[in-house]
Amino acid sequence: KEKSGSFWKRSLLLLLVLNLLLCKNVAASPACAGGAANCRLSLQDLFTRAVALSDNIYKVAEDTFRDFQQTYATGREFISRAINSCHTSSIPTPADKDQALNTEVSLLRYWEDPLQHLTTTVRDMKEFPVDMIRRVQEIEYKTHQLREGVEKIIKQVEPGVVNDDIFSAWSGRSSLQEGDKNSHLVGFYNLFHCLRRDTNKVDNFLKILKCKVVHEGSC
Repeated sequence: KEKSGSFWKRSLLLLLVLNLLLCKNVAASPACAGGAANCRLSLQDLFTRAVALSDNIYKVAEDTFRDFQQTYATGREFISRAINSCHTSSIPTPADKDQALNTEVSLLRYWEDPLQHLTTTVRDMKEFPVDMIRRVQEIEYKTHQLREGVEKIIKQVEPGVVNDDIFSAWSGRSSLQEGDKNSHLVGFYNLFHCLRRDTNKVDNFLKILKCKVVHEGSC
């Protein structure tokens, strides 16, 4: 009887250890254990990730614009020389949630070319602070990630809908490459200003959409 009782005690202990290991593995497993190709996150998870990413992008863009102003724009008449509109001004304000998602994708796509050229230009300019260059590179990389995330949300919210908008080439490249130093700085000022504005738009759109779509407006 003592041997039998000892056997069951050991068996029970073994089951408890196995159960703890199993729970630990489940908790540590990523949301898409089957790999990225087979990954299908819930709509709520997609929105949560997208909102966190867009919020971070906006904060980095805001910090970059502020630092640029403090470093280069002090005492200069940048505001009076700056353009009054951004290259994304033609994108209309969305009227509903479906339009809002497509507007976000459009805004993010319109920024791909400018961010690519901005990253290349600041990297080649010796006078630009290393930290500012790193931020611009971070914004470019995360903006691409965010666009992919928003497109995944669209596939769940609007199955079968394809955004086939035609995007014209960015015409502001010359403002970063031609003319004197002051002209270049005005071009950077415009771009950083518009980047801060548009990343704020995307961030606000996503937060409102998450409230309406995921929480049905009760947030």
